[in-house]
Amino acid sequence: MNIIVCISSVPDTTSKINFTDNNSKFDANGVQFVINPYDEFGLTKAMMLKEALGGNVTVITVGDATVEPVMRKALAIGADNAVRINMNAVDSYSTAIEIANYLKDQSVDLIIAGRESIDYNGGAVAGIIAELMNLPFTNACIGLEITGTSAKLIREIDGGQETISAELPLIIGGQKGLVQESELRIPNMRGIMQARTKPLTVVEPSVNEHLASSDSFEKPAEKGACKLVDADNVAELVRLLHNEAKVI
Repeated sequence: MNIIVCISSVPDTTSKINFTDNNSKFDANGVQFVINPYDEFGLTKAMMLKEALGGNVTVITVGDATVEPVMRKALAIGADNAVRINMNAVDSYSTAIEIANYLKDQSVDLIIAGRESIDYNGGAVAGIIAELMNLPFTNACIGLEITGTSAKLIREIDGGQETISAELPLIIGGQKGLVQESELRIPNMRGIMQARTKPLTVVEPSVNEHLASSDSFEKPAEKGACKLVDADNVAELVRLLHNEAKVI
């Protein structure tokens, strides 16, 4: 089984975020980057499938050389190969079309992507890849079992879960539940050493076009001061909610 895992390099949630050029560009100075958490669930699931069914796991991303440490971590976790498309990912379309164009000539059984990236939260890349490659697509996937060339999938829907079936090849957008946090894998020394010699292929973009761009960024408003109200003073609580918070 040939499994492709789409990964993205995103800022660690503990990093302090700043912008430059009149808030039009993200400032990467001093920011620690990690594998997108939704992608990490997918990578772990890919490793489990490889161990159970055999095959090969390749991670792929769109980005410049600064994303390679994150790709090496994926290789240290256990991926067999890595492919970096040498282009800054400007929007979901540019990312998806480059991945789809690269994979269209590959033998692929399963593509696993994250439901969304935690930096821009676009949630569109996997769906666009599915459309461009004419593949079945399941998003918000929290369960995946493969038997032969058939897949049983569980996905979250409003108010519950949906169980569906599909034939390989297909693409999923995974999230927590695809594997549990306790099952996520941490690179060990042996994996880190092996990752240094595993192939990381760099390919040039095929079209290098995008449909959207970011004009400006704005940080969330600072949290206001917290007011404590005595548990017996319900009238004061109602007054504050009505006159100051304006939520009632």
